[in-house]
Amino acid sequence: MQSSDLILVTGASGFVGARVAENLLRRGFTNLRCLVRPSSNLKSLKQLADSFPMASVKIARGNLLSRPDCAAATEAVTVIYHLAAGTGLDSYPDAYMNSVVTTRNLLEGARAGNTLKRFVNVSSFTVYANTERRGVLDETSAVEPKPELRGDPYCYAKVKQDELLAEYGKKHGIPFVIVRPGVVYGPGKKGITARVGIGTFGLFLHLGGSNRVPLTYIENCSEAIVLAGLKPGVDGEVFNIVDDDLPSSRQILRMYKRQVRSFKSVYVPRPISYLCFRAWEKYSGWSKGQLPPVFNRSIWNAYWRGSAYTNAKIKQRLGWTQLVPTAEGLKRYVEACRESTNGS
Repeated sequence: MQSSDLILVTGASGFVGARVAENLLRRGFTNLRCLVRPSSNLKSLKQLADSFPMASVKIARGNLLSRPDCAAATEAVTVIYHLAAGTGLDSYPDAYMNSVVTTRNLLEGARAGNTLKRFVNVSSFTVYANTERRGVLDETSAVEPKPELRGDPYCYAKVKQDELLAEYGKKHGIPFVIVRPGVVYGPGKKGITARVGIGTFGLFLHLGGSNRVPLTYIENCSEAIVLAGLKPGVDGEVFNIVDDDLPSSRQILRMYKRQVRSFKSVYVPRPISYLCFRAWEKYSGWSKGQLPPVFNRSIWNAYWRGSAYTNAKIKQRLGWTQLVPTAEGLKRYVEACRESTNGS
């Protein structure tokens, strides 16, 4: 790529999208098109553009469900970083429309323009089934085979989105890379990830225990995403994004309660939580949906079964290194959460 090649970043006003745009500008790329929803707050994005006066940062408002908007957004584009996430993810139809249909519209626009060198799709760890017994979850691990049964529209949409990329790559020769971040965190993110536990029935149920949580600090994550669009010879590959020195669920909960705010929590051992989720799933089926299947074995496996994680592939194939150490990232995150809590 040349520094003047046109790069499209969708979801550029979002938590990760804004950092991807900043990373590209710091690398010397001077021609960015940032696609945002018409309702997006553009203050931070405009400040970013002002910080790089020698670069052309065009902010385009558009709807990814509109084919004309996608055609205009992808015109003359060399690389697409697709980070836009739909707002309607509470139901399967909404999730499909806002993740799969929108991605198809972008791909069709790129096909028509015939200038694309790389389409980087930002997926998620949520697609993994995590039912294998080998202990380490990596890029070869099985994806959820029946995402429609997990009771998680977001998982369903991301699995189908990845499948769509593979189809377009095979059928139309679209050069693509899929990146799957773990839990992205940092200042601007509040609360505790569900991989630690869930607040329900008026109590926080700690389900993670000694499980390692696949964290990736926002700057580390954006670095990996950007490299996925620039590195030659990796078309068609998948990359997981996780940091080094991952803390356990118990460590995160203890740190948050000590340094941000204290609250009551109950630890539920894995065998007991599994049986509870299995019972909920069975009753949901027996009652024909009278009790929604929001807790089931598929969700339990994905979030709380426990695995080891590796970032060997992004280091070897993309040349990624962790910019912010995990200890420093957690410190910044906790400080921002504390300030936000005290401010409210």
